[in-house]
Amino acid sequence: MRNQNSSPSTTLTTSDETVDATRARVRRTRRNRRAAWIASGAVVAVGALVGSGFAVQSAVADQERRVAETAALAEGADRGIDQLDAAGGLLEAHAVKTAEDTLRAADDTIAKAKGKADASELASTVATLDHYTYLAPERVFELASLTAEKVDEVTAKVTEFDKKAAEKAAAEKAAAEKAAAEKAAAEAAAAEQSASTAAPSYPTGPANPSGAQAIARDLMASMYGWGSDQFGCLVDLWNKESGWNVYAQNPSSGAYGIPQALPGSKMSTAGADWATSASTQITWGLGYIAGRYGTPCGAWSHSVSVGWY
Repeated sequence: MRNQNSSPSTTLTTSDETVDATRARVRRTRRNRRAAWIASGAVVAVGALVGSGFAVQSAVADQERRVAETAALAEGADRGIDQLDAAGGLLEAHAVKTAEDTLRAADDTIAKAKGKADASELASTVATLDHYTYLAPERVFELASLTAEKVDEVTAKVTEFDKKAAEKAAAEKAAAEKAAAEKAAAEAAAAEQSASTAAPSYPTGPANPSGAQAIARDLMASMYGWGSDQFGCLVDLWNKESGWNVYAQNPSSGAYGIPQALPGSKMSTAGADWATSASTQITWGLGYIAGRYGTPCGAWSHSVSVGWY
């Protein structure tokens, strides 16, 4: 048995002691009855001796028959007591196994419920069932059934707790993954924006310019150190303004020449032939761009943005 502790009360007796006491009482009663039957037979036998020999013989035969019947009954009674003892032992063994199996399952459930579900009622029934060695089998079965019910209740609560915890973890994981994806997308967009801002796309000029464009390429390189990266912006800027025509004039504003100086006479600071010389107009125009926008591409960006430079 699981518990070998002595009973806390000296007035209690074990199931084995109760069965032994019952067996002893039955056997004492059987012996007393057998003695009474034998004594009665002896009286009959003595009376028979006083009578005739035939009567004596008849009484003796009858008495022998009765003794045999009595012995048979006594033997049957012994077998009945032994069978009762055997049945009681099987019931008690079944109660012990039921209690121990139930306690094992309950202990495992209590351990799993830690931090997840209230198992106090289950622990209380376990504490009572733990003393099964002092209890009648019927009481053991009753407590085992009650404990099993509490095990089912606690198990259901633990299952529900685990389900909610799993759902919460899945939601948190999904939220974290979404946040990470959004952050990565924002960073990629910012990087793309930064790249486009840091390196704007500018037009490229002709590889072999001629006429006024060739003069402009040489002058911008010698006067300001601007290279081919700025030349493309200058080509597109003045294409838009005048088409590189020395005599181009805006009928509305009066702007004149390749750089569309307003008024055209401003270009006289670069030479008296400002009205007819591409070189003079380009020299003045490059100086205007450098002073106002820093570079031809700076002037080009402003023109694209607002429509003029």
